[in-house]
Amino acid sequence: MTLFTSLQQIVPQQKLSQLAGRLAESRHPIVKRAIIRSFAKAYGITLEDYERESLNAYDSFNDFFTRELKADARDLDVTKNGILSPADGVISQLGAIDKHNVLQAKGRHYDIGQLLADNDDGNYFKDGSFATVYLAPSNYHRVHMPFDGTLVETRYIPGSLFSVNTVTAANIPDLFARNERLVCVFDTDFGRAAVVMVGAMIVAGIETVATGKIERTPNIQQQTHELSLKKGEELGRFYLGSTAIVVLPKAAKTTWQADLTAGSIVQMGQLLGINQPEQSEP
Repeated sequence: MTLFTSLQQIVPQQKLSQLAGRLAESRHPIVKRAIIRSFAKAYGITLEDYERESLNAYDSFNDFFTRELKADARDLDVTKNGILSPADGVISQLGAIDKHNVLQAKGRHYDIGQLLADNDDGNYFKDGSFATVYLAPSNYHRVHMPFDGTLVETRYIPGSLFSVNTVTAANIPDLFARNERLVCVFDTDFGRAAVVMVGAMIVAGIETVATGKIERTPNIQQQTHELSLKKGEELGRFYLGSTAIVVLPKAAKTTWQADLTAGSIVQMGQLLGINQPEQSEP
């Protein structure tokens, strides 16, 4: 285990995130300007792709961090039965779920039922497919629909707030199934599917179009919904960086793009894979 991951286990993760949240929400001109400008400089952020191209146009750091793209900034792939990247970022891992085991990093797996905090869902997604997209601090931080679907349930699971970068993923067992997360469950043409929004160190919040910003609680929060969303529509957003995991059933028979591997850079709307569900006999 590295010094970086060891330190994460002793720092007050929740209090650190709460402090970050208060600073990120500040609308004080001096505070918000200093944070936004320092952050943009540190991560080399430019605003050509965004609706508001001036750093002075944002009301708070949260407003800046969840900044909206221009309408034509991303092309949505139109391949039939295509699964799109839900976010700008880097592929952490993608592939098949081996029985109940999801690949986290080389030599490390976690249980799909544990990730979803539901044994029935865990059994349903046995031998299915997954794609994990890591959003770096410099990325666009809204999460979009990778497929057409009806949101039927959200499930907030409290947990740790470890960093979710590659170093931590390689060193912390069951990282994504231990961190705070919001499971979004959908009914689709190819069965039940999920998008899991995973919190991380200093993440000040998770929000969806159905729930609004989630209030942290020590207990699991479950809500039912009936919200139809089209591929490419906004699902939610992170207040500071994290990870989105797309989970698909075995019945979808997903084939991931051959050129995508761990470390591949992707953009929201890019084709990640194609579902090839069984065709009925003529």
